[in-house]
Amino acid sequence: MGMYETISIIMPNAGEEVIEQINEKTAKIITDTGGEILKVDKWGIKTLAYPIRKEPQGYYVYTVFSGNSDGVNEMERIFRIDDNVLKYMTIKLGKDFVLTDTAPDTETEDEESAVAEA
Repeated sequence: MGMYETISIIMPNAGEEVIEQINEKTAKIITDTGGEILKVDKWGIKTLAYPIRKEPQGYYVYTVFSGNSDGVNEMERIFRIDDNVLKYMTIKLGKDFVLTDTAPDTETEDEESAVAEA
């Protein structure tokens, strides 16, 4: 069983109810195929780098899960069918991946060393 992360971009005008239905459907597919949802992080509406289907914005959802390729294939099949999903990407994570609950620091190493020297 591998570790995966998926970022899906949903239509910005879909509404919370539709977004929850997509998330629940995704979780059900993963758990029904023997996987486990580890983290779901809703990033909210963000401006896209380029319009997708004439939409300048999208609602981002980040999901980390363990599962197998059957679950990933079924989830992506459902994403392709769903008109509310603008785009998605699933990546298989390496064995050294560590799930953290905190956001990464925004300071660079140079800033950290300057603070340490002071």
